[in-house]
Amino acid sequence: MFGRLKRVHLVGVGGVGMSGIALLLKNLGFEVSGSDQRESSTTQALATAGVKVHIGHDAANCADAEVVVYSSAVAADNPELVAAESKGLPVIRRAEMLAELMRLKFSVAVAGSHGKTTVTSLAAHLLTRAGLDPTVVVGGRILGTDAGARLGRSEYLVAEADESDRSFLVLYPALAVVTNIEAEHLDVYRDIVDLRREFVRFVNRVPFYGSVVLCADSPAVRQIRPRVKRRVVTYALDQPADFRARAIQLYRFSSAFTLEFAGREVGRFSLGMAGRHNVQNALAALAVGTEVGIDFKQMEQALSTFAGVHRRLERRGL
Repeated sequence: MFGRLKRVHLVGVGGVGMSGIALLLKNLGFEVSGSDQRESSTTQALATAGVKVHIGHDAANCADAEVVVYSSAVAADNPELVAAESKGLPVIRRAEMLAELMRLKFSVAVAGSHGKTTVTSLAAHLLTRAGLDPTVVVGGRILGTDAGARLGRSEYLVAEADESDRSFLVLYPALAVVTNIEAEHLDVYRDIVDLRREFVRFVNRVPFYGSVVLCADSPAVRQIRPRVKRRVVTYALDQPADFRARAIQLYRFSSAFTLEFAGREVGRFSLGMAGRHNVQNALAALAVGTEVGIDFKQMEQALSTFAGVHRRLERRGL
């Protein structure tokens, strides 16, 4: 993998997304170093895992690197980026490294204005509980860890795709999910029309044998559907769709619903997360699970055991 390159340096390694990439690379056998402006529980966990972590940015930090990866939060005049570029080293965005990690696997990429971390985590949980052992890269910490990634041994990889800087356009997933599209990141996109256009480009990067999962509750997602050139699977709470939730019951810390697929009732599902939006997120994950061949009974059991995502309606001592 990556030819002869073995030493990777990550600038901004303390971020959740970057730390996940660092851990995956370390577990794949690369020599990994990284830098961040301040120490945190995340940088401490990386150091414990064997990543060489530098606090503060300095050209010397990447002196031995063969490739440098940076996050969208890193300024162009960062001394490590400047030094790497002056040496002629490959300097790539996080998404480009993620794309390489995804390239040799059956990859699921979850994009959207909201809900993508939860949907990615839910889908990864369903695959894990079904014994499919996926590699996972999310934009939030998996509960009980200081990481947003895990290395699996199977052909599957489930990842969160970032539209905020258009970097999701370097990914080639076999299965793409769009949770919703809203007028955000307008410092990057001209307007909602431009944003919709780029989401169309994203889903049409799926190969001919792949599929696209779309949330029919989102007006902007419904608008892009006619331009999607791949097989489409839909989910919704309030619109006609392949996956529907009926008889939704919302509790203080959980929810329950009856799942309908292709117009037929398939079972009663419980979720240890509150809110209609999380029922909607669960539908997206169930659609992903169905696409990779997990049966509904397995998913019903797995969904009830999902613990949630750090800082997404996380229970804190109540």
